[in-house]
Amino acid sequence: MNEIGTKAHFKSRARLLQHLGDQLIGTPRLAVFELVKNAYDADASYVEIKIKGLGTSKPKITVRDDGVGMTPETVRNVWFVIAHDHKEKQLKSRIRTEKGRLPLGSKGLGRLSVHKLGNKIDLITRAEGEPEVVVRIDWNAMMDHEFLDDAEVVIEEREPKVFDNDTTGTAIRISELRDVHWTRGEIRRLYRQITSISSPFGKEARDDFDASLKVPDFPEWIANLPDPSELLKRAPWKYSFTFDGEKFEYEYKFRPIPGISREAREVVETDVRLLVPPAPVDDDDPIFSGKAQTSTLKKVIADLEMLDGIGPISGEFFVYDLTPKIASMMGETKLIKDFLDENGGIRIYRDGIRVYDYGERNNDWLGLDLKRVNNPTKGISRNIVAGYISLNQEDSPALVEKSNREGFIENAAYNRLQRIVLGAIEPLQREREVDRKAIRELLGTVQDPETKSILEPVSKIKAIASRKGLSSQVDPLLDRIEHEYASMKERLLVTGISGTSLAVVFHEIEQGIRSLYRNLEADPAMTVVAEQVREMMRLLDGFSDLLRKKDRKIVELNALIKRARDINHLRFRHHKVRLNCPAVEEDAPRVSVSCSFGLTLGAITNIIDNAIFWMRTRWPDDDEGTGRAIYINIEDDFEGGPAIVIADTGPGFQDSPVELVRPFYSRRPEGMGMGLYYANMVMELNDGQLVFPQLSETNVPDEYDGAVVALRFPQQGR
Repeated sequence: MNEIGTKAHFKSRARLLQHLGDQLIGTPRLAVFELVKNAYDADASYVEIKIKGLGTSKPKITVRDDGVGMTPETVRNVWFVIAHDHKEKQLKSRIRTEKGRLPLGSKGLGRLSVHKLGNKIDLITRAEGEPEVVVRIDWNAMMDHEFLDDAEVVIEEREPKVFDNDTTGTAIRISELRDVHWTRGEIRRLYRQITSISSPFGKEARDDFDASLKVPDFPEWIANLPDPSELLKRAPWKYSFTFDGEKFEYEYKFRPIPGISREAREVVETDVRLLVPPAPVDDDDPIFSGKAQTSTLKKVIADLEMLDGIGPISGEFFVYDLTPKIASMMGETKLIKDFLDENGGIRIYRDGIRVYDYGERNNDWLGLDLKRVNNPTKGISRNIVAGYISLNQEDSPALVEKSNREGFIENAAYNRLQRIVLGAIEPLQREREVDRKAIRELLGTVQDPETKSILEPVSKIKAIASRKGLSSQVDPLLDRIEHEYASMKERLLVTGISGTSLAVVFHEIEQGIRSLYRNLEADPAMTVVAEQVREMMRLLDGFSDLLRKKDRKIVELNALIKRARDINHLRFRHHKVRLNCPAVEEDAPRVSVSCSFGLTLGAITNIIDNAIFWMRTRWPDDDEGTGRAIYINIEDDFEGGPAIVIADTGPGFQDSPVELVRPFYSRRPEGMGMGLYYANMVMELNDGQLVFPQLSETNVPDEYDGAVVALRFPQQGR
């Protein structure tokens, strides 16, 4: 059978541009923001946005810049061609403008912003030595045509009237606005959005591009807005960092709070390791992932490879304390809170120009609020920090902006960016907690950190439930969770479970809180919420049963070490760790003590877990497994009593023993800070002690020059 084919061409209806403008550009404010970015790409020094006729049924928006403007040919062959690739080619070829700029846009879709804003558009533009070009678009008339190519638009050339005296630039006037009701709050948010295109932060600020907003009918709406640079000086904590793939540097400053006798403190580190949190999806540990073997080890140290397609990163953060007692001492509390309501969060700037919408209220791109819910003693939520991340346009081609102009496409490079930034702010969170603890002690407001870590997340969930009208159904169940959590510390003292199991339980509780928090924000069905809370209670009930166990008896330490070796065998092999364990040899002397077998096994497993992680930071690419090694032995003649001594080839401890065993204190990115705290409590329960001896104080071979930990037990009969 013969088939006869005919040729066909795609045709687009006239309404296509209007639909694209509506769908690709989220809000009118974002549409204006896009026009400001277009002015930057046109090498403008300034762009002025003027909104007239507010409060009437016929407001108008004018956007005017002093950029290079467009020739008649450019208007015809580029501006009228949707998705033209001239900027993309310019970006790929690294062709910079006279002011040294690379284009912010590359998809040829930004001009759709004008169609988002209104039905009537007048475009007036002029390039150097060229006539002035005028284009008038009336969407009401264009929509009368079925197909886009039938809807003709006249391109007029004339003697300069708007851009006279050899001036150049582009002016766009938009009338018959689709959204005619611009409130004071929306205008102020637009003002903040427009002015934020250039960073208010000193190091990142540009002096070659200025964006301004004028509202002639209501100038008072944007008058006397606070100067961000002045309010940033009020922040007690300031932190900055740089990372180029090889060198990580940071500077931390605590600036004294009036009325609190805590002196200024500064920490400066140069050329240190940048530790990053584990990859968000695939846990690379066979114990915690539930997999016998995973394909590749995830990096725990950022390096040049992690910066591929991202380029060097720097950042600066200003952190406040809004607790009532401290905020009252700082003065102008409402002004600071209002400033943070509008400016709180962490923005991204590329070549000094903002990438929208990072730093907006609805974009917690680093998950800071959720992390604070899970670990309130350490986390920094968005409402107390104003900061930015700085990238280089030329070196970050793998970070591609979405077509709707709301952030980057969430690809592998974006995930790496998140991990690097979270790792980079870890020293800020750790050092800030040192000062916060000292301030709480001075004010007499110290709260048990274990209880705080439980009660604060639950209180946040209660607040959300109240806002959603779910308190009567949720609060009774949450009250029970709160009660169980409050007694966790006492129960933990008599637990008999291993550290691995403990970590899993805490992880599950954390997951439950995270899931409940998210679901309550998303207006779930009440039955779903109730079942989630009940599931958490079932988990707690099981945890409580484990916590009540206690099995203090005579234990052979050799058998205890052998058991620890066996349950961690997969981890040693997976992480290419050599284990030197003389205590399990057949001819090793037997040593017995009185202790809780399960409790002590958990302490050993926690110490091993720390050793494996930190050895990976010192030996990140140890394919042959020659660098990572752990030594475990019994020293019967240890000072004060027999001891299990565990040593590794990691970087060693940086903190004092007091800090090492403090709960929720950790240098490990997103670490819980419970491992050594747990081990210390175990040894106290065993009437022994967790000791951090020098290598010379033990019989450990010299090659194990990292961390040394001893679990010392009392002498039998004492």
